[in-house]
Amino acid sequence: MFRIPCPHCGPRNRTEFHHVGERSSRPDPRSTTPGEWRSYLYGQRNFADWTTETWYHGAGCRRFVTVDRHTATNEIRPTVEPTAVTEATTVTEPTAATDAHPGHR
Repeated sequence: MFRIPCPHCGPRNRTEFHHVGERSSRPDPRSTTPGEWRSYLYGQRNFADWTTETWYHGAGCRRFVTVDRHTATNEIRPTVEPTAVTEATTVTEPTAATDAHPGHR
């Protein structure tokens, strides 16, 4: 058994999560071949090394969590999502255009 660091709930037992799969870029369904689509859906690298994976925290916050996991040792390293860093560090200043509500003056 191993623990997964949930950024919302803290470290939790692996049994609280559902393994979604390895992180990979999705091909464009309009231009990809059936073979490429099949490879995307069912193909996995399946090697003994670090891989970036998505897990679903179904018994907790019910959010998706991305971690780096060593497939041979199950050692876990948290992965920071680029969008999470952007949202956490970006401060939007209110402007007159966003503060104005038409019809409510």
